Amino acid sequence: MVGTMMKRGVVALAVALAAGQAGAVTLQQAYEAALKNDPTYRMSFYDKEAAQENRIIGRSYLMPSVSASLSSSRNVADIDNMGTDILGRPARSITHPRYISRSNVVQLRQPILNLDGVARYRQGKVQAQQGEAAFAAGTDEVTVRVVSAYMDALFADDQVALSKVSRDMYLEMMKVNQRLFEKGEGTKTDMLETQARLDLAEAQLTEAKDNAVAARETLAGIIGMDPGPLDRLGDGFKPATAQPGTFEDWEKIAREHNHELAAARLATENARLDIDRNRAGHYPRVDFVAAYSKGDAESINTYTQNTVNRTIGVQVSIPIYQGGAINATTRQAAANYARAQADVDARTSKVLVELRKAHSLVMSSVHKIEALEKAVASGKLLMTATEQSIKGGVRINLDLLNAQQQLYTSQRDLAQARYTYMIGLLRLRAAAGTLDSSAVREVAAYFR
Repeated sequence: MVGTMMKRGVVALAVALAAGQAGAVTLQQAYEAALKNDPTYRMSFYDKEAAQENRIIGRSYLMPSVSASLSSSRNVADIDNMGTDILGRPARSITHPRYISRSNVVQLRQPILNLDGVARYRQGKVQAQQGEAAFAAGTDEVTVRVVSAYMDALFADDQVALSKVSRDMYLEMMKVNQRLFEKGEGTKTDMLETQARLDLAEAQLTEAKDNAVAARETLAGIIGMDPGPLDRLGDGFKPATAQPGTFEDWEKIAREHNHELAAARLATENARLDIDRNRAGHYPRVDFVAAYSKGDAESINTYTQNTVNRTIGVQVSIPIYQGGAINATTRQAAANYARAQADVDARTSKVLVELRKAHSLVMSSVHKIEALEKAVASGKLLMTATEQSIKGGVRINLDLLNAQQQLYTSQRDLAQARYTYMIGLLRLRAAAGTLDSSAVREVAAYFR
């Protein structure tokens, strides 16, 4: 009877862990949905799009500018003329002309010497590159986040499945103990032991269901839709060896390719160029200026005249004194530059710490998975052996309960170790700056 209960529990566990595979949302689909719907990722995308315009904005300070102005106004004037009459006596006449004045001007200005514009042009290119690097770092972040959320949801489902099977097995064990007790073959102690385990299993099941709901809500928020059923790990999971193997090799790659560090270094370069831009306020500016203007009765003195004027020349602007503002903004930019350098050092330390954690996690997870696979196999053998020992009168009901609990714990820990390994591998590649969509496909291949 106990053996039948054991087999039913194993079958129920397998069915529970495999449930939901039909029409499941794959990890690859969840990743692609996150790239379309995750609000944080969309923010970084539009930040990048905005940063790209800095390239054109910076170049505009060195390009020619053309402006036009058109004006038209109705005028009523009073003209007091002082003169003499035909006899040479002083005479005064007042007229009130009414006329319409028009002025049309088109002007072209081309910078010849504009050190401020040169600095802004260089800053624009750096800011565009900084936006691209920040977006790449944001892509890495959402990749790790959606995979982590997907696996958290899977692990939460595993917890529910294991808790449910554990609860159901204790229910069946209660029935077995009840029948044995009624026949005089069982003890009251066996029933109390099983009842205690059953009550604990009910509480664990309730908690597992709450965690599963929260995990799915988190995943839904990232991918922008109800995740529905999820793919699960296929049989024959074998962790791949992370290449290169040594931490020193990964550190070298991270220093060169990490997107967050690249963005920080570009921010430092932008701050350095800001010093040049502010210092340029001390230097003269030279512009080539050409204008075409046409005026009809532009003033009271020419209200009976129409004029056309064409000008071409060079305009020089020389700053003399602006109340100390240029020196102050230059010193401010220098302080910001020093801060940006310190920020690079801080971010480098942070990235290397994350890299070390991810590398250690990947390396240790491989051994942990191997150990837990052996633990699961041993747990199954222990349950079989305990069942036979109970039939032979060597073991008691409590021993079987302990063996069952040990097996379920090992299965749960094995699933968690596998998820942790895959997430750690993605975090390692993200810290090294080598994470891309192919890495997601490699991880997604583990699921069926």
